[in-house]
Amino acid sequence: MIDARQLPLQFDQRPALEAADFLVTPVNAAAVAWIDRWPDWPGPLLTVWGPEGAGKTHLAQVFLAKSGGRMLDPAALSEALSDASASWVLDAGEALAAKDEAGLFHLFNGLKAAGGHLLITARTPPARWPVGLPDLASRLKGSAAVEITAPDDALLAALIVKHFSDRQVRVDAEVVSYLVARMDRSFRAAADLAQAIDQAALAAKRRITVPLVREVLRGLESVEDSPGTR
Repeated sequence: MIDARQLPLQFDQRPALEAADFLVTPVNAAAVAWIDRWPDWPGPLLTVWGPEGAGKTHLAQVFLAKSGGRMLDPAALSEALSDASASWVLDAGEALAAKDEAGLFHLFNGLKAAGGHLLITARTPPARWPVGLPDLASRLKGSAAVEITAPDDALLAALIVKHFSDRQVRVDAEVVSYLVARMDRSFRAAADLAQAIDQAALAAKRRITVPLVREVLRGLESVEDSPGTR
């Protein structure tokens, strides 16, 4: 049984943009350590990779807040080259590597020469990207890369408790356990479920209990299964 009262105390919390919190657990601790280490990176590039919903985008926001960096438009690499001493974040880096190998290669060299940094988020590690340019492949393989896995049960439970707490709502441990066993394993799912359940409880003027949560989950499943959402 998960003790919901203790969960928020088990994790370090890092501020991100818009007053959100990033919970640090064994799932993402290595990636967080690299962000904490900035700007003392061994090279200009760090790739944070993992499945959708693992929190890569959230961690990128933490990095932007810490470094004062900017999001990089893959179609406007010249912007980063003109300010190569700054910090940048590139989402879905493997797509750019496949589309513009030469551009990414020149960006890497420009950042290295000017002392800038680039945080790339991706689904797969750079060593597995289908890069044909040997010099780019060499630089990618020689750069730091760290994995964030999908949230484990403990992190999902903590996220659920946190999102309800943000809404000034306290939920029982059995509710948390019930959700963790049935929800999509992602940061976004935890936030969306807390919102949907809280709204349902307010509309029905009911406490948040397992029966109420069961009804909300069934309602969400029926919406997802309807023809208009396929």
